[in-house]
Amino acid sequence: MDDRAPLLARYRELVLDELPRRARAERWVVTADHCFGRIVLDHAVGGRWYDVLDRGRSPAFTQLDDAQLRAAVDVAERISAEGDPLLRQLDAQSLRWRGKAAKPAPRGTAVEQAPRGKAAGATPRGTAAEQASRGTAAEPAP
Repeated sequence: MDDRAPLLARYRELVLDELPRRARAERWVVTADHCFGRIVLDHAVGGRWYDVLDRGRSPAFTQLDDAQLRAAVDVAERISAEGDPLLRQLDAQSLRWRGKAAKPAPRGTAVEQAPRGKAAGATPRGTAAEQASRGTAAEPAP
């Protein structure tokens, strides 16, 4: 019995249909199937996929060995389960492997970048760690 056939089918289903459809509906950071392919393949091979696979042979995911294919499906399943927060982390790493900056976090989220000149988590009295070291941190709510 060929274990690859169901994995290849699941990869296609997740990367080419399910993840992009959910991403558009839920407004994830990435919505295009080729971007999901980049992210999933990069994490399956541990770096830029085109440094490991032949970008001239298409589709690239069919070149994955059995362990890499299993890893790719596992990554795609995790994205499906965890959604945009995990996708943002994986996309940022994929972009770093390419020497590119990560996309900014959506406004109003805990991972949103701090304004220039301020540390993330800074308040007018400093970061939470600075306040704690000075004993000026607000008491936590009961």
